[in-house]
Amino acid sequence: MAFQTAEFKPEREPLRLSPVESTLLIPLAARAHGDRLFPAMAVHDACAAAALARIQAEVGCFLQDRLSVYGVLSRTRLIRALAQDFFMRHPQGWGVNLGCGLSAYFQWLDKGRNHWLDADLPHVMQLRHELLPLLGPRHHQASVDLRTPHWWKALGLPRGTHGRPVLLILEGVLMYFKADEVEAVLREFATHAPPGSELVCDTLSWMAMGSAAHHPSVCHTHAQFHWGPRCLADFTRAHPRLRLKAEHPVLDGYHPASAWMCAAFRAVWGVPVYGLVQLALKD
Repeated sequence: MAFQTAEFKPEREPLRLSPVESTLLIPLAARAHGDRLFPAMAVHDACAAAALARIQAEVGCFLQDRLSVYGVLSRTRLIRALAQDFFMRHPQGWGVNLGCGLSAYFQWLDKGRNHWLDADLPHVMQLRHELLPLLGPRHHQASVDLRTPHWWKALGLPRGTHGRPVLLILEGVLMYFKADEVEAVLREFATHAPPGSELVCDTLSWMAMGSAAHHPSVCHTHAQFHWGPRCLADFTRAHPRLRLKAEHPVLDGYHPASAWMCAAFRAVWGVPVYGLVQLALKD
């Protein structure tokens, strides 16, 4: 495959990101260095270490938060597996990573006929263009603000009954949105996505709202948690097409105590303390 590479500058200015944009450093650091911390959970990211080396950012504080490093690796493996399954069923479908940061899922998910779109805020996409190559003609990039209306059409994504199914990934995104913004994103997906489309997002319990300063990684970014589900129906009430397909644990394998804690929390409160939710459409 011929690679379309970005034009790299020999030197770049120190990284300047907003608080929410800065959270992209957490998964980037985990994918760049997490394999040596958790060899059994290794993701073998060929892009993360090189990108991290060029942006002149100190990420040692994120690597000290071993639970979050494990969570990123576990989440990456889960999303990758769910996407592999999706493209087995829809070999010409679209994968769309909204709020992509510097994640590079298409390195694992190019199946020869599918398309992939990475999209984020303009400043992040400018940085991404400097650091990460496009992996061929079916790999696309775009700028998007999910808080603006009609972003599905603006991105040129498949629509309607005969459109190609879309796998929409929202990783480390919705917990930084407010409730009405989350509902609008879910409604936009359900309104326009073709039959067979799915949405995968990570979810942080509502109890975390307003407490990002106590999170051992997010506290260094000064971002804040604004939303978390109080019940799983919060993911489907935005539109009658939405249905909950599956819920996937992320942190259970870190330690027996975390497995017990996660299961107990889920049993008492009805939502995961942290996990992945997979939505499908009623068609």
